[in-house]
Amino acid sequence: MAEQDQLLDWAERVAMYLARDGVPPIAGRVLGWLMICDPPEQSAGQISEAIRASRASLTSNLRLLTGMGFLTWRTRPGERTVYYRMADEAWAVVVRRQIAGIAAFLDITSQGLDLVGAGNDRAARIRQAHATFEWMAKVFDDAPPLQEER
Repeated sequence: MAEQDQLLDWAERVAMYLARDGVPPIAGRVLGWLMICDPPEQSAGQISEAIRASRASLTSNLRLLTGMGFLTWRTRPGERTVYYRMADEAWAVVVRRQIAGIAAFLDITSQGLDLVGAGNDRAARIRQAHATFEWMAKVFDDAPPLQEER
């Protein structure tokens, strides 16, 4: 199998992994491609050609990934072309945002328990969510700091 095909196969594996969490397949392919491509900065045209996606579908997915914090973009002096690349520490930024969301939802579940009372039957669903998010917050609090390996 040619190297380009191997790279695309790997990008597709990234896309299928992320699709489990609701990330559109094209966004996943873009992300996978920008994680592995050389040079690391690519124009929409280069990305479109590499992952074999239409420019129309690519535009909205580039916007989505940029908004999520995965990508940054820039232009070069004298050019109108926009170049995309993985944001510095993209994964750490996105995961930290998700962790902050866990803490925020834990606050909401606490408020819900205060509102309906923790000891009654209608609070059972809130208690279940609260316990789950409390467990997740503890896991992340106890986790070692992120370090780049390899």
